[in-house]
Amino acid sequence: MSALALPESASSGLRALSADFGAGSKAALARAVSIVENQRAGSDVLLAAMHRHIGRAHRIGMTGPPGAGKSTLTTWLAAELRKAGLTVGIIAVDPTSPFTGGALLGDRVRMDSVALDPGVFIRSMATRGSLGGLAAATREVCDVLDAFGIDRILVETVGVGQSELDIARTVDTSVVVLTPESGDSIQTLKAGLMEIADLFVVNKADRPGADRLRNDLELMLGLRSGAVTGDASGHHGVDFKAAMNPAKAARAFAKGDDDARWTPSVLRCVGTTGEGVPELLGALDRHFGYLERSGALVSRRRARLRERVVDVAEQRVRRRLWTDAATAAWINERIPELESGVTTPYAVADALLARSGELLAGANTR
Repeated sequence: MSALALPESASSGLRALSADFGAGSKAALARAVSIVENQRAGSDVLLAAMHRHIGRAHRIGMTGPPGAGKSTLTTWLAAELRKAGLTVGIIAVDPTSPFTGGALLGDRVRMDSVALDPGVFIRSMATRGSLGGLAAATREVCDVLDAFGIDRILVETVGVGQSELDIARTVDTSVVVLTPESGDSIQTLKAGLMEIADLFVVNKADRPGADRLRNDLELMLGLRSGAVTGDASGHHGVDFKAAMNPAKAARAFAKGDDDARWTPSVLRCVGTTGEGVPELLGALDRHFGYLERSGALVSRRRARLRERVVDVAEQRVRRRLWTDAATAAWINERIPELESGVTTPYAVADALLARSGELLAGANTR
């Protein structure tokens, strides 16, 4: 890739970074990631210049509860992808302490077997108070890795519960990693984390209860997808043979090549030995192929671009309004009227927007 096309107003430092980035320098990649992650001066300029180069990488999310083995599986996946001659970027997100603001960033400790591979780039990120299981700049860092030409981007979330679903808005394929200790069968029927999965992995499958968990997941998939009633040949359209075993029906649908629908596979893995990882890699490739053939990849990425526009607009509105001294003074002047009931917060907000048109439309100063 050649140097990024920067505007004439870009600093000499950004121009030098752009040239090194285009030449494939890993050091330049690390510096670009740092600028974007920390929203330093020039981050918007860099991201804008990279925009035309994104869209080539397959972005894969690894999510699930704490202790499910996401880091270990991510390491095995990276090793298998490297055997196939592909470059890999790993973004490992760790939680930030609500008391000290610090983060251990310990996920990469488990990835030491691939950390020194020149074809693997690992970046640890702290949530810094961001909710949803990811860091605030995760999507932007994915764009940097994509623009650099990395083939596969693996995004590992913090240990999540049932509502931290930002990963589905960030990647092309979401993998939910569970273990036999994930709870009873009712957990598999709950909305949230269970519904964002494109693939399920039952990790630590050598432990008792793994087969039961897999069966529960496949049962849930069979019930939700309607696999036991759709396109059936039985009485009134119901295949009673399949209805007696919806888990088996879901498994059959997951192995099909139907471009009109995708039923997530439920795979068994043992993270300590790498058992099942080649099958997981094959399932990831099948899902990406399905996305391309069905048009879902275009739809997902268009939705992602729209969300980025909304996010950037909201960030700039907040920054321009709440860092403006005149706006802060104007709001303070309205407080007595709010206290006395002469006006309402809704009326003040409408008036604030009406008077701030020129401020909000002003040129970006970053």
